[in-house]
Amino acid sequence: MIRRTYKDAISSLNSLQSNFATIEAVRSSGVNRSSLLIPEMIEWTRRIGYKPSDLDKLNVIHVTGTKGKGSTCAFAQSILTQYRTPSSIIGLYTSPHLKSVRERLMINGKPISEELFTKYFFDVWDRLDNTESDLGIFPHMGPGQKPAYFRFLTLLSFHTFVKENVDTAIYEVGVGGEYDSTNIFVHPTACGVTALGIDHTIMLGDTIEEIAWNKGGIYKSGSPCFTVEQPQEALKVLRDRAEERNASEFIVVPVRSDLDDIKLGLSGEFQKQNASLAVALCATHLAKLGFDINTEDDLPDEFVKGLETAKWAGRCQTLSDPKVKDLTWYADGAHTKDSIVSGSKWFTSVTKRENKRVLLFNQQTRDVSILISELYQQMESSGLKFDHCVFTTNITWSSGAYSDDLVSMNTSKQQVDSLEVQTKMAEIWNKLDKKSRKHLFHDIETSVNFIRSLEGPLDVFVCGSLHLVGGFLVVLDGK
Repeated sequence: MIRRTYKDAISSLNSLQSNFATIEAVRSSGVNRSSLLIPEMIEWTRRIGYKPSDLDKLNVIHVTGTKGKGSTCAFAQSILTQYRTPSSIIGLYTSPHLKSVRERLMINGKPISEELFTKYFFDVWDRLDNTESDLGIFPHMGPGQKPAYFRFLTLLSFHTFVKENVDTAIYEVGVGGEYDSTNIFVHPTACGVTALGIDHTIMLGDTIEEIAWNKGGIYKSGSPCFTVEQPQEALKVLRDRAEERNASEFIVVPVRSDLDDIKLGLSGEFQKQNASLAVALCATHLAKLGFDINTEDDLPDEFVKGLETAKWAGRCQTLSDPKVKDLTWYADGAHTKDSIVSGSKWFTSVTKRENKRVLLFNQQTRDVSILISELYQQMESSGLKFDHCVFTTNITWSSGAYSDDLVSMNTSKQQVDSLEVQTKMAEIWNKLDKKSRKHLFHDIETSVNFIRSLEGPLDVFVCGSLHLVGGFLVVLDGK
């Protein structure tokens, strides 16, 4: 009998990652396969036993955006938990994960167990092996073929949530919207677009209008569609997309003034915008489920409690060091220009001015010059400096190994081994600030231990990448 453990499942899942050479080949080919992505996803879904309409029973809230979509989903989950009956079940599908891939599939606020993940993982794996594909339409999806990493996890979420009788599911888009693997729902209860900015330009386009068009692709016929306040050119595109898709309504959600009186569970002034969108999505969703909800004036107590108790690890998160008394870590997975601005504003508002400050930073795939410049400018405008800047790779351990759930094949091993990107980051920072000490390390564990050796008290800002923050949290746990 084939041995199938959780570790086996993770190993098989990691085999579906696209390696760096493949990604670069696709980028340089100039071939656009976008129009095939949704038909392929529908076919993969059929092969595991479902039609898109079968997913209507999940009562899906679908959320996309450039920044804040994960936080909006976390607020929504927390609000809806206040209305959960003993027999109702809430699913949450997000990405990327921080410490464990199981974080991507949450049921009633907790990652699914290793046992359930393993069981449903191999259910999907075997169904893909044993179900015939229409090779006339999809010749590249023959027997034994599997979809890529994120697509497989999306299929796994469909199967898991259906089998676990989830009756409310919150789905965060992976990238974009129009062609994203999650975008096969027929009748979501509500669709939301968070703040837009320039990111993933190779896939989504390099103008705010192109990005808005892609994000607005999640809007569906007959579904209420929402967005937060956006640049006018983006807002026009979203409005046009809602009309094109025959959305039942299109609503621009302002930041609620009553949130000034609520201590949100997620830190950062910018979270008020995400919380406002979550309130609108949940009110519409609950009304569709038969609840009598009025959020026009005062928020119901359940909404207030949900907003206050929301949690989202790795986003504006404060942690005390378990080994060093005068060391506080401030972790935020900011990795776009806009989110770096928001995250830096948060850090400058919480760091103690009398403390020494350390930056722990990495970003392996995006334009680091833009991110570092924005971070420096935010610090400069607040009159604050970093005493030390530590630039690391995303490798977890000093042995050179990644934590199993954090294995990454989509970056250049040569670049990582040579610290090419880290050297560039240090050079950029040195041009901006020659006084701070710069340090390069090959892994997160060594970086953390070095920071622990510095004289305190210390405030450390960990940012630039959710992958970095995830590895950092694993190291901090010592697991």
